[in-house]
Amino acid sequence: MHLIVNGSPREVDAARSPTLLAALRDQLGLTGPKLSCDHGECGACTVRLDGDLVYACLTLTAACEAAHVETVEGLADGNALHALQQAFIAHDATQCGFCTPGQLMAAVALLERTPRPTDDEIRAAMSGNLCRCGTYPKIIAAIRAVSGQAGEAP
Repeated sequence: MHLIVNGSPREVDAARSPTLLAALRDQLGLTGPKLSCDHGECGACTVRLDGDLVYACLTLTAACEAAHVETVEGLADGNALHALQQAFIAHDATQCGFCTPGQLMAAVALLERTPRPTDDEIRAAMSGNLCRCGTYPKIIAAIRAVSGQAGEAP
């Protein structure tokens, strides 16, 4: 079947990889989306499918024919990191880094919808992504920095 992944046409075998996460990781070698809970509870596998955030571990590959999929690997432009990737580094919001790809995808979607979100809007938008290291204040600070709102979250 055909997908457009990070702007490039790709082919995957849905029979070999029943979930979008398996197809991305096992067939296309895109290891940004992480397999963690495998139940749609943690957000580590978050990607954008036709512009909407989805948990790739719950999304059937067979339902994605001709879909546009964006993973964390698609955020950078060559060697130039996306502004949110730079902010996560600058604010030390990555800690262990396992949840970071999903956090970044959720943050990108938030800022596209709401360029200057309140802290409550940030918290709500990021609530589907768990961080075992507890870097939530740093993640909020990174998002605030990219949205032009300096300072740490209260």
